[in-house]
Amino acid sequence: MNYEQKKVLVVGMARSGVAAAQLLRACGADVTVNDSKSEAELGSQLSPLEGLQLTRRFGCGAMELLEGMDVLVISPGIPDTAPFVVKAKEKGIYVIGELELAAQLSRGTLTAVSGTNGKTTTVSLLGEIFRNNGRVTHVVGNIGYPFSLAALVSRPEDVIVCEVSSFQMETADSFHPHVALLTNITEDHLNRHGTMEVYTALKMRMFRNQTAEDYAVFNADDPGLEGLSKQVKSRVLKFSRKKEVPEGAFVRDDTVYLRLDGSEKKVCRTDEIYIPGPHNLENALGAVCVAGAMKVPVPVIRHTLKTFRGVEHRIERVRELDGVTYINDSKGTNVDSTIKAVQTMTEPTVIILGGYDKHTSFDPLAKEIAGSPFIRKAELIGETAPLIRNALERAGFRQTEFADSLGSAVQQARDTAEEGWNVLLSPACASFDMFKDYEERGRVFKEIVRELEPKK
Repeated sequence: MNYEQKKVLVVGMARSGVAAAQLLRACGADVTVNDSKSEAELGSQLSPLEGLQLTRRFGCGAMELLEGMDVLVISPGIPDTAPFVVKAKEKGIYVIGELELAAQLSRGTLTAVSGTNGKTTTVSLLGEIFRNNGRVTHVVGNIGYPFSLAALVSRPEDVIVCEVSSFQMETADSFHPHVALLTNITEDHLNRHGTMEVYTALKMRMFRNQTAEDYAVFNADDPGLEGLSKQVKSRVLKFSRKKEVPEGAFVRDDTVYLRLDGSEKKVCRTDEIYIPGPHNLENALGAVCVAGAMKVPVPVIRHTLKTFRGVEHRIERVRELDGVTYINDSKGTNVDSTIKAVQTMTEPTVIILGGYDKHTSFDPLAKEIAGSPFIRKAELIGETAPLIRNALERAGFRQTEFADSLGSAVQQARDTAEEGWNVLLSPACASFDMFKDYEERGRVFKEIVRELEPKK
């Protein structure tokens, strides 16, 4: 779509909304930016907009600004059922999200990763693989770097690796990745989407515009993806750490193989992959499929798997103090993600759980913790603390303790942990009851841990 001289309302001035406004101005659009917060509350978030000619309407709702608009761009945090969004559609205003806008205006080969867990690690790993292959690569989307900023500078020969959330897919229309990967699907965000059927359908929208010239990559080990590969029109690749697949990546005799275009190539041994845990083996296998589809040579893939050190806030070793290792897994914002963190522990561990309630069941996590030989105690924080304690007690795990803050939880965990133990922050919840986002929660955890003094 040509946005020159179009009247566009951008609602939500977090990173993606600010970036969308920048991109639209670069395209010659007549832009109005809006947020329910005041300009003072938004503060430095607005600094990228300094010097741009646009209309600022802060501290008010968007409903009153719709008149005369051609396009409405909404942030991922705004559901497509919001009253002003519904009204805009009724008025014939074209409604899209920042991701869709950027996809329309960017250049380069688009690859995309979605799923409940593993997205951030997988897109970060793919970014390293493509850069090691000599390609200018933009890692964008739900990972925190807005796609619109990359769209401002991308070139046809570049690679774009996009982390896609279900929120972003609500407003996707022409989004068309050449290679798209679905890592897994487990219960999450039901407070917004209502049912697993709706949540799954939104994840599958990523493949909607693909053709037989494109690739769709699925996790063959995830029961939530059963049968979904039959819904796509593109060429299907699968990955598995448990069995061989017709085309894709798999493990045989503790070795990763890529089977593609009639040939089978050895990538590396599983113990050579730097990032630990069975979930990271799955992430690596998915990345191998995408890289293979993008014609990256196997030696480049092998080197990257051996050297990639993971992402911040995901099973991140922060410090060892008095023989206790402190691990930041603030990216564990749902039950399945924290289950994977629990499965990675190989030493006695005190886990810190709890946060914002997304209306999901904690019973699967409680069962995993109760059956783990390594989880010795759970420190519970946030609004979900009572719910998690109830689930743990139903599973027969009673070594729990409430903490009124993250700092208190760390101190209580330290009092319990002995030499050779871990203290693991993996909340299984979003952070919005106590922090701005999981990144802030992770940073605060690391600050608390780094300020601890050795015991006398």
